[in-house]
Amino acid sequence: MLYWLTALSDGGDLFNLFRYVTFRAGGAFMTALIFGFLFGRPLIAVLRRKQGKGQPIRDDGPQGHLSKAGTPTMGGLLIVGALVTATLLWARLDNPFVWLVLFVTVAYAVIGFADDYAKVSKQNTKGVPGRLRMALGILIGVVAAYWAAQSHPAELQNQLAFPVFKNMLLNLGWFYIPFGVCVIVGAANAVNLTDGLDGLAIMPVMIAASTLGIIAYVVGRFDWAEDLGVHYVSGSGEILIFTAALFGGGLGFLWYNAPPAAVFMGDTGSLALGGALGAIAVVTKHELVLAVVGGLFVVEAMSVIIQVLYFKRTGRRVFLMAPIHHHYEKKGWAEPTIVIRFWIISLILAMIGLATLKVR
Repeated sequence: MLYWLTALSDGGDLFNLFRYVTFRAGGAFMTALIFGFLFGRPLIAVLRRKQGKGQPIRDDGPQGHLSKAGTPTMGGLLIVGALVTATLLWARLDNPFVWLVLFVTVAYAVIGFADDYAKVSKQNTKGVPGRLRMALGILIGVVAAYWAAQSHPAELQNQLAFPVFKNMLLNLGWFYIPFGVCVIVGAANAVNLTDGLDGLAIMPVMIAASTLGIIAYVVGRFDWAEDLGVHYVSGSGEILIFTAALFGGGLGFLWYNAPPAAVFMGDTGSLALGGALGAIAVVTKHELVLAVVGGLFVVEAMSVIIQVLYFKRTGRRVFLMAPIHHHYEKKGWAEPTIVIRFWIISLILAMIGLATLKVR
């Protein structure tokens, strides 16, 4: 919205700053951060009053989690509210990629909100039926993947780009839409599975989003994309503003989610943020790099898949409990130890993901 102030610029005044994506990204970060600090405590108070007993805690989970009974959920409203407000204020609203990522984020937030509401109102851990939630998620993914494919340059439409290999593209044809759906839906559910300890999910999401934001800025600049040998996607640089807003909103939320958490993000936040990561990867043609940058989420999701399949086949478990962060809890690791070590792993994977821009 504020981008239109450039119309008042003569090229050498304050208004000219709004032409620069980096300046507006900084503004989006500060706006989202202030939003989180201003509305965090009032939102938690409202959620605590409305939810009463808070998020239901599973009886079969780690015993230490029983002490978290009464903690309100739906804290994802704070993150989503902050990043949507900041993005609408600072991004170019004539950019289709901005609206695509916002659409996925808000749509998944609605699904997550319905799931959280069902859990707290019925005081059980079931929520919205899994098949319905998955069907709605796939529908959103189909719309987003088709939207992205139509918005990409003609030479990149329905193409899968490979990291490291400079000129390698694979034409997926009609299969690109299902592939894009898998990326978006997979990312949403992987982040959702990771959100099991105080502060565990939000920092890796912020790290991954920041990395993807840098990638979006690079591939959105023709000169940088040409120098680094990556595929140029016109307009994708505006996604940096969204990711900066996500980082600011995430910090505002982490202030209240740090152990011991005053609020959980719930499915409202985890599905929305995971879906956003998947959508950004599809927009920037870095779907495969997302598997590296978001490697922690991949491991968390794979631990659940392996556990379920192995148990059905043998009646035994590979992990003491899945997702894998619960396995380490069962082994006696303290919750802050698991959280911080997983943060470190996320940062290492992000650095590896960024390195793919240079290694060609």
